[in-house]
Amino acid sequence: MILLVLLASVLILVVTVYQYDEQTKDYNIQRFERKEAISIKTIELELANKTIYVANTENLAKIFQNRIYEISSINKLNISLYNLEGTLLKTSFGNAFEKIDKVALTEYIVSELLQNSNHRILKNKQVDGTSYQTSYSYIKDAKFKRIGILELQFTQDNTEIEQELEEFMYRLGVVYLLMFLLAISIAYFLSSYITRSIKIISDKMQLTRLNEQNEKIILVEASSEIKILVDAYNNMIDQLEESAARLAKSEREQAWREMAKQVAHEIKNPLTPMRLTVQNFERKFDPTDENIKGKLAEYSQTLIQQIDVMSSIASAFSDFAIMPIQKKEKIEIISVVKLALDIFNDKSVRYQTEEHELYAFLDKTQLIRVVTNLVKNALQATENEESPFVNVDVFSEGDAIKIIVSDNGKGVASEVKDLIFEPKFTTKTSGMGLGLPMIKNIIEAYDGEIYFTSTEGYGTVFTVVLPKK
Repeated sequence: MILLVLLASVLILVVTVYQYDEQTKDYNIQRFERKEAISIKTIELELANKTIYVANTENLAKIFQNRIYEISSINKLNISLYNLEGTLLKTSFGNAFEKIDKVALTEYIVSELLQNSNHRILKNKQVDGTSYQTSYSYIKDAKFKRIGILELQFTQDNTEIEQELEEFMYRLGVVYLLMFLLAISIAYFLSSYITRSIKIISDKMQLTRLNEQNEKIILVEASSEIKILVDAYNNMIDQLEESAARLAKSEREQAWREMAKQVAHEIKNPLTPMRLTVQNFERKFDPTDENIKGKLAEYSQTLIQQIDVMSSIASAFSDFAIMPIQKKEKIEIISVVKLALDIFNDKSVRYQTEEHELYAFLDKTQLIRVVTNLVKNALQATENEESPFVNVDVFSEGDAIKIIVSDNGKGVASEVKDLIFEPKFTTKTSGMGLGLPMIKNIIEAYDGEIYFTSTEGYGTVFTVVLPKK
């Protein structure tokens, strides 16, 4: 809108200047033609009625000795009289030789005038910023015989017209300036009104979350276009909530199915040897056998071991299912990590720190659980190494505490790196693949993070980042 007003203003100003210029040219031509006609008529009358001299070329200067100045003054023209060859006879200039171009006419002008069908030439020229109109025509006697050449020169004075143009342009500029300011004001209020509604919609869209309750947009005053957008957004929120509910239900059902399959698989493993043991005992059972008590004890011990395996499976799944409860308390990290490492008698475990004391608001038991699990995994990864080592480093970095557990074990293959924190995934022949996912849940519950780098055949480095506050 503002651009259109500005463009229209510029175009109108350009057209106005052009129109004034054309009108000025037309006005000057018409005015000169009127003065020319009057001057020629006056000269003809002077030659016909008011002279005592014979009207011929030789007497032109005498006939208009003084009269040329009167005609020039009345019509505000510069008048010059030439013979037919272009030689100057008389001029209204103060001195006939005051200007060089007034000494004689050029052969070109004399020839052009002769060849022109109307026997009239009109010239326009500009000297030092002043415009001149000059006409050349023949002076004739009463019998229409050519006796000389008449030059009329009119100095264009456009001062008054230019002043009028300036005044008009000033008034027009003021009007368009007011229109421009008005257009800016209207555009500002309109854009503010529109963008206010759009900003509300934008803010709501930025706050839209799949797993949260999203508020609908309610606008009391809004344009029909904005209402269409708001209705579309509110409809999207309804559909999003329905989709989120279906997705959550599907994820829960899928999680339960996966968990049930995993539990069934893990429990089935110890059940098979238990079944075989019972069948074997039943087949070989002999009440009269002297070693019946020893065999019964051996049988019982086998069953108890398998039952313990099933119990550990149930405990592992139970621990994984329960998200860590945030029991934040101020603990001293250096001593807690050392306490977690005390259960490992392996000389390959090395604890390094340059810190004397580091405090953070964490759960002591769960921190021990994290360190223990990482060190245990590292030890298992270095079982086949000739000179195994597991380094545990603790240090402060800004507002965070870093715990780094590195080893020189077999490392993690590149094709399974993205699966390392997935439940049920494991690179070991034993275990259920719940350890790393469990400690990841613990760390993220305290707004921390865990990541690792590994080179196959050279070892792995796990980094735990925990906030101090």
